Amino acid sequence: ERSRKGVATGRRRSITMGDAAFVPAAGSAPKSLRWSASVGAAASGVRAASASHSRVQRANGCGVAMQQAGLFTQSDPAVRRIKPEESDTRRRMKVVYVVLESQYQSTMSKAAMLVNEKQQNLSVELCGYLVEELRNAKNFEAFKEDLKDANIFIGSLIFVQELAEKVVAAVEPVRDQLDACVVFPSMPEVMRLNKLGTFSMAQLGQSKSAIASFMKKRKQSSGASFEDGMLKMLRTLPKVLKYLPSDKAQDARSFMMSFQYWLGGSPENIENFLLMLAEKYLTDAPSVSTKIVDPEVYPDVGIWHPVAPKMFENLDEYMAWYAKDHMPLANLNKDSPTIGIVMQRSHMITKDSCHYVALVSELEARGARVIPVFAGGLDFTVPMNRFFYYTGTETANVDCVVSLTGFALVGGPAKQDHPKAIAALKKLDRPYMCALPLVFQTTEEWKESELGLHPIQVALQVSLPELDGALEPVVFAGRDGATGRSIPLQDRIDQICSRALKWSSLRRKQNKEKKVAVAVFSFPPDKGNVGTAAYLDVFGSIYKVLEGLAAQGYQVGELPPSAEDLLEEVVNDKQAKLTSPDLNIAYRMPVSEYEEVCDYQEALHENWGPPPGHLNTDGKNLLVYGKQFGNIFIGVQPTFGYEGDPMRLLFSKSASPHHGFAAFYAYLERIFKADAVLHFGTHGSLEFMPGKQVGMSDTCFPDKLICSLPNIYYYAANNPSEATIAKRRSYAATISYLTPPAENAGLYKGLKELSELVASYQGAKNSGRAVSIVNTIVEKARQCNMDRDVDLPEVDSKELEPEQRDNIVGKVYKKLIEIESRLLPCGLHTIGKPPTANEAIATLVNIAGLDRPEEGENGIKSLPRIIAESVDRDIDKIYAMSDRGILADVELLQKITSASRAAVKACVDSSVNSDGRVEAVARFDFGKLLGSLMGVKTPWLKALSDAGFPKCVEEDLSPLFSYLQACLEEVIRDNELGGLLSALEGRYIIPGPGGDPIRNPDVLPTGKNLHALDPQTIPTMAAVDSAKLVVDRLLERQRLDNDGAYPETIGLVLWGTDNIKTYGESLAQVLWMLGVRPSPDQLGRVSKLQLVPIEELGRPRIDVVVNCSGVFRDLFINQMALLDRAVKMAAEADEPDEVNYVRKHARAQAEELGLSVRDAACRVFSNASGSYSSNVSLTIENGGWENEKQLQDMYVSRKAFAFNSDTPGMMSQNEEIFKRSMSTVDVTFQNLDSSEISLTDVSHYFDSDPTKLVQSLRKDGKKPSSFIADTTTANAQVRTLSETVRLDSRTKLLNPKWYEGMINSGYEGVREVAKRMRNTMGWSATAGAVDNWVYEDANDTFMADAEMQKKLMDLNPNSFRQMVTTLLEANGRGYWETSEDNLDRLRELYQEVEDRIEGVE
Repeated sequence: ERSRKGVATGRRRSITMGDAAFVPAAGSAPKSLRWSASVGAAASGVRAASASHSRVQRANGCGVAMQQAGLFTQSDPAVRRIKPEESDTRRRMKVVYVVLESQYQSTMSKAAMLVNEKQQNLSVELCGYLVEELRNAKNFEAFKEDLKDANIFIGSLIFVQELAEKVVAAVEPVRDQLDACVVFPSMPEVMRLNKLGTFSMAQLGQSKSAIASFMKKRKQSSGASFEDGMLKMLRTLPKVLKYLPSDKAQDARSFMMSFQYWLGGSPENIENFLLMLAEKYLTDAPSVSTKIVDPEVYPDVGIWHPVAPKMFENLDEYMAWYAKDHMPLANLNKDSPTIGIVMQRSHMITKDSCHYVALVSELEARGARVIPVFAGGLDFTVPMNRFFYYTGTETANVDCVVSLTGFALVGGPAKQDHPKAIAALKKLDRPYMCALPLVFQTTEEWKESELGLHPIQVALQVSLPELDGALEPVVFAGRDGATGRSIPLQDRIDQICSRALKWSSLRRKQNKEKKVAVAVFSFPPDKGNVGTAAYLDVFGSIYKVLEGLAAQGYQVGELPPSAEDLLEEVVNDKQAKLTSPDLNIAYRMPVSEYEEVCDYQEALHENWGPPPGHLNTDGKNLLVYGKQFGNIFIGVQPTFGYEGDPMRLLFSKSASPHHGFAAFYAYLERIFKADAVLHFGTHGSLEFMPGKQVGMSDTCFPDKLICSLPNIYYYAANNPSEATIAKRRSYAATISYLTPPAENAGLYKGLKELSELVASYQGAKNSGRAVSIVNTIVEKARQCNMDRDVDLPEVDSKELEPEQRDNIVGKVYKKLIEIESRLLPCGLHTIGKPPTANEAIATLVNIAGLDRPEEGENGIKSLPRIIAESVDRDIDKIYAMSDRGILADVELLQKITSASRAAVKACVDSSVNSDGRVEAVARFDFGKLLGSLMGVKTPWLKALSDAGFPKCVEEDLSPLFSYLQACLEEVIRDNELGGLLSALEGRYIIPGPGGDPIRNPDVLPTGKNLHALDPQTIPTMAAVDSAKLVVDRLLERQRLDNDGAYPETIGLVLWGTDNIKTYGESLAQVLWMLGVRPSPDQLGRVSKLQLVPIEELGRPRIDVVVNCSGVFRDLFINQMALLDRAVKMAAEADEPDEVNYVRKHARAQAEELGLSVRDAACRVFSNASGSYSSNVSLTIENGGWENEKQLQDMYVSRKAFAFNSDTPGMMSQNEEIFKRSMSTVDVTFQNLDSSEISLTDVSHYFDSDPTKLVQSLRKDGKKPSSFIADTTTANAQVRTLSETVRLDSRTKLLNPKWYEGMINSGYEGVREVAKRMRNTMGWSATAGAVDNWVYEDANDTFMADAEMQKKLMDLNPNSFRQMVTTLLEANGRGYWETSEDNLDRLRELYQEVEDRIEGVE
């Protein structure tokens, strides 16, 4: 009663562990609200456990021990051991169990106590382990010791491969001596341990019987519905088996009954389960003193409310009870928002539901109605479809859905059915939040952990729900280490309830009343960069969005006449500097008001002192920059604040947000009172603020900053990794946008002339003119600075053989084709403006360029392969011969490439309207074409014939062109604005993968809620094959360059997005260098490793130093463990040093540092948890660095946090091993992951480059070779770093097609040009990889041309000043030698642009 009156008065109640007693018994009367004595007793046990929890923690040093030992949990299995007194003479049955779900811990304990209380002849000794505890060597030894004299072993949900192996290793040797071994759904190898009399599963997965194959097919096709079918079978089969006389049938029945008892989960069910095992299988079993009752069966699906008289199986019955008996007391009415809650039945029946009680109570206290549904199986769409619609309609009765299961909507830890989940959620069309309880850690361990959630829980309960479109993975319940019971985390429950109600209000509010904040970014600061976002015309896009909102009834005030005018009003002065009040000031916040509205501001004092500080302030007030248009506020997100402070940049961990940053978000929430915030483009700083990696607590800054605001975030479709960080750390609902349409780079100036000369040679190579043309080609190639890319002869070509002349021309031609065919994004993308048909052609050509064996029944061949086969050639051999510069094959490949473009263009042209756009794709009936119209050629077949390939046949082409037409439809579909409007209306945003649309066209259409992939599934076997090809090429190139010697150590960088797009290719590269082969377990998760024998490898094992980006660390920490295990496996292999460089170096380091070889074999590094990047890029962008050593010290300080799979709960700074490992590096290596991002497009690549750092650490001072793998096309390439920088410069920075396209985009385009120039200089600073001519040509292009100078200065004077500064700095730092005239001009230009910015006439 107290509970309900507390709710009725609308007061917020803080649910403590004491409240766990107030859980109603099923069947108690509604008025008297009798409380279950047994639950009260169980709860008092929880209270006692909770009280003893601090004692346990002190005893174990839980938080501290975890940090020291590096394991995720230090909970002690000994505290839950139940052992009768030694004087007890009853027959003792020793039961050992291992479970994933900690809620079974307390019911097992209670059941054992009940047996010991009631039975006259039988007692139970109980030894329980959570599966995660077996990582601890001491616990594992205790587990094996317990098994030696055990009678019964019970296991459940053991789905983690390495822990499953441990369980099998411990149980299998004693299985035959056990009286019974009962394992519920787990990995197949654990299930094979099952043994009940004659019942066994030893042959599981190996049976060839018809029924076994039928069951296998049924399971594959049905997903979680199979699990539900199994539940139904569990209810009926024991009744049938009861009447079959054989022992086998009775033992099978016992197993089925065991499963029913277990699923029933209550102490009474588990008590009867133990008694049944004792009676039937315990050796010398005594008679049982009480009747063994059949399992109490609970509804498979239903509605459960903490104060309801029962579990309801009918919606109308629940709603009648709720409206009549509960809503009046809870002060709710029919207009209250309604939240649908999805729960696991096991928590209710094991009486472990206090965390559910807390969340339901909090929602009702805040004025929301609830429909809390549950399922006993793994398909939660069943209760959702049954109870979240008004009876007999397809109209949803909820405003928002919050899942508390932590699992994917369909399927548990083993197998999921995401399409079924998405279909159900799409139909319901409500925001879908997925909160989660701690499973592998206690509450204190999670709070103490810098990493946050356990990596396995991240993989199972964050990554998988994201594939369903789930939002906001907030931890809502902890776990008690002593009892395993759930502990409600009230501050996290407050956060979930606030956010669920905000999402609900978006559904219920009228558009004209909604207030929307739009956050734009400015990075780097002080450089005319307001409105920064990758590939996006930010203000052009915002203008389109405002028009779209106005059309939907949002109050947008009086819009400026154009996007340019909108920019003017927000920035006030386009040359604005962020540190000055030139930006439009929307709000001046007095310090007193700031202290009132920002309740965590004191936590910022340590880094920034008291407010107002010196950023975003006029000295008295904190300044919020931006402009309000009706109910829309466009604000400029402050920057990190430490970009220009070299000392702060050296810190190994990132600083907190500054007061100006906190004031901005406090203004949005508390003063402007936004209903939602729209972060505009990739990407801002919010999600990269310090805090846990995943599973935010109330001390994590992203959580504090975003508070209760629904966060809608436009994110580039090609960047799923950082989008995932935004989703997990700042609770973003991401909406993908296209990158700009790509075009081929083409040729220009001297490169075009060179191409014409090559064409002349092709027509005259057998004439007397051939020699002079080759001489001219060689001379022109030198003028074009190709002498470092192609080995040009020093002698007159008349002294060469015709074949040698052909090879020289072939190599020059190959390089020209490489430049010409390089894809480059043209201009910037505007939200809501899909590409024209012609803009889609280059994308489709590249989609057509890849084989797709996974598509259709027989796969789809690439267009180049089909064309090559029509002339009896293999495309792979053509690629190989062209790479060697064989002129005939270079020519043939170019002809195939041109024919591919012509065929795809013909396909697209058939669907184009008069405006050059595709309204509807003209789909060809390929069957009809093949059947009755054999004489009619499709447009693409005709194009191929005209291009010189008349033998191509429609039968080969039709699967590909049908696929391309489907892709074209997706390219031109536009849901970017639609996705935003859906989110603002409180609707479900359909999820979709992020990545490269060329590799994975499922990325299209954009406007989806981006997700990454199941991290446990990489690297795929296809990625392993691709990786082997690249590594073999790299090692062979090094061997040939170094007189047959292989590199001993390679330093690599692993990126999150790269591994998502390629399904783990770079991860697989590291493994192949080590000579380790990964393989999937029986659930398809890559967790097994095997050393490839040296004889098979055919070369030494190469040592590696792996630098994981902060984003990779957050997304793929399980794969970091995989890499570390592989390194340790190689280091401990009994092999000679000359064939195992890992062991050679680990042994030397072990001796020098006094460590074991295993501990010395530390090769996987990243940032500290919650920190990102080396800060080298920030320093270079700001220019405030003295020398390269400062950059190198920064790199070591930030990047030397070692990951160790033996202690995965922490990352410790280990500069000594990092430096020693780096000092052996012979080669540095990175991967390019997509056509639109290359080395100078973003600063990440040079930020992580250790080339000069390695040189400074090597004893011989030798600079390592540096290579870049480019797998963006079917013909993968491995180029040197400087070769790649040259290719990048030729195709982008110095290419008129690229820079004119950018400059035509105006203010933002000029910023892009300045950014490329600064990033190019970054490669000089970290690797010395930029040729002098690159700077010289950049100066000629942008500074020597008066017309170009004027255009740049008019469009964006700040960015133009940045370009001038970059060139002067490059000269000052010794990276560019040039004439004094050039330098004088630059100095004059600097003064001129400075005067312009300062307003000096």
